[in-house]
Amino acid sequence: MSAAETTTAKVPPPRHSSPPPPRRGIPRRPRGGGRLVRWAAPWLLLAPCLLVLGLVLGYPLVRLATLSFQDYKKPQLWGFKPATWVGFDNYRAILSDGEFWHVVVRTVVFAGVAVLVTMVAGMLVALLLQRVSPWVKALINIALVASWAMPVVVAVTVFKWMFDTDYGVVNWVLSRLPGVDYDGHNWFASGPEGLTVIMLLVVWGAIPFVAVTLGAGLTQVPKELEEAARLDGAGALGVFRYVTFPIIKPLVVMMTTLSVIWDMGVFPQVWLMRGGHPEPGFQLLTTYSYDKAFGVNDYATGSAIALITVVLLMGVVAVYMRQMLKIGEVE
Repeated sequence: MSAAETTTAKVPPPRHSSPPPPRRGIPRRPRGGGRLVRWAAPWLLLAPCLLVLGLVLGYPLVRLATLSFQDYKKPQLWGFKPATWVGFDNYRAILSDGEFWHVVVRTVVFAGVAVLVTMVAGMLVALLLQRVSPWVKALINIALVASWAMPVVVAVTVFKWMFDTDYGVVNWVLSRLPGVDYDGHNWFASGPEGLTVIMLLVVWGAIPFVAVTLGAGLTQVPKELEEAARLDGAGALGVFRYVTFPIIKPLVVMMTTLSVIWDMGVFPQVWLMRGGHPEPGFQLLTTYSYDKAFGVNDYATGSAIALITVVLLMGVVAVYMRQMLKIGEVE
């Protein structure tokens, strides 16, 4: 056997490799109709809710705006005269009225103080709930839910009894303090004192919701971060300022905005506390609008005041959205 034959004999025969497995095609995104379905599906799911909101809120708001540009009083309501368009005359009359601006300032101060007290008290209660035993926490939560669920009429009745001139428990307690005489004191003789009582009623009804919500947010703060801050020498205030508050800040912003909207829209507390006839010193934007519309049957002016209130509240919502966008950018 020659060397060439030996070399040829040692070379193994070529192996026939099996064909590669067929590639699975990458699914292509549907074109045309599929893209339209993906775009329309969320709107179809939201359609029932949007329809209800449009009927419940949209139509009244459009009707409110329409009335604010008309001359619409009792003859127009009963159909004796047609409603006539007056343009911005109602708004000019309102904005040039000094009483209206007093009501605006009173409403802003009332809502601002009520929101501040509500948020501070609600935060303190929420922090307290994190540091008490489980059974005490359960009792406090039961009390908070009970006070929050109490109807406004019942709450107004309780507060009217507490601040009653002759039999009020508040006057009795204050009169027991050294050098204080509140026997027979009338808390509703002046607007500032009466609105303070109403503000306490509003705050009392709002604290439970704020406290429970903030308490739920505090449970999401990592305990390791707070413990690390304490080991670095931070006190209770420092831990809350630099660790706890930045984490729950979005929740605080949301609750503050909602509280502003609620407190600027306070109506039943004032109306019921004053027996359905709030004096000028007790008028807020909601009661002032109602009084103009149904007290003197000037529905156009009342609608214009209500629409101005809506615009002010939309400004609050715009500030809230801006703050939430800033928080999102920081995060």
